[in-house]
Amino acid sequence: MTHTHAPELVIKDLHVAIDGKEILKGLSLEVRKGEIHALMGPNGSGKSTFANTLMGHPKYQVTSGDILFKGESVLELEADERSRAGLFMAFQYPVAIPGVTVANFLRTALNVRLASGETNGSGAMPQKRGIAPKEFRALLKDKMALLKMDESFAGRYLNDGFSGGEKKRAEILQMAVLKPEIAVMDETDSGLDIDALRIVSDGVNALAGPAMGVLVITHYNRILNYIKPDRVHVMVDGRIQVSGGPDLALKLESQGYDWVRDGQEVELP
Repeated sequence: MTHTHAPELVIKDLHVAIDGKEILKGLSLEVRKGEIHALMGPNGSGKSTFANTLMGHPKYQVTSGDILFKGESVLELEADERSRAGLFMAFQYPVAIPGVTVANFLRTALNVRLASGETNGSGAMPQKRGIAPKEFRALLKDKMALLKMDESFAGRYLNDGFSGGEKKRAEILQMAVLKPEIAVMDETDSGLDIDALRIVSDGVNALAGPAMGVLVITHYNRILNYIKPDRVHVMVDGRIQVSGGPDLALKLESQGYDWVRDGQEVELP
């Protein structure tokens, strides 16, 4: 793959601890807009720790290394500042917010995201009012059609009483509306039946392109049957042990993770 620009997201030798226990032990990774990367690994390898650290969860302490987004370190930015700068994470377990409709939540979030240009992508709180209601309704209708969502969905309270599939589709709807530059999907495939998985995957494929890079974090190869990655990275014991092309995911499906743990040599494209 020929690269014509510097990667938007650069993880440099990242070490992260929780309550004094080191979880990430020197993770390095680069993701560009226009690329789809898959980060795979067994349970307990540190995948979700990485996702939460990337978005600024205060529970996770970066002890060394750095996270660069568009050439600037984000370690001192709060989660909302990172989001306004153009990072996004679809949660493994989305939280219900009774009393706040999907439409109101998305319009408020989009207004802040759109106005972030005033602050040159620094993540600071902008002042501009944002998108007009009529324009937003048309945008939301378009994105919901893309994800095969009934229009009544917009009037429901966010994730309140949603099925597992509806929660994940709501996360992808947020991605569609907010148009981040780098989107991270933290085990978005967990708990989905095959139909919901296909709809979510179709939505991600429709959104991914030159303006957005995607990092799919998953335990299983299943979602990668629908979302085709450019690169696959295998994480074991807090660091990426091996990287390769899409065929690497197929090898993991057939052979598991033991060969990675054992440090066996493998030919990769």
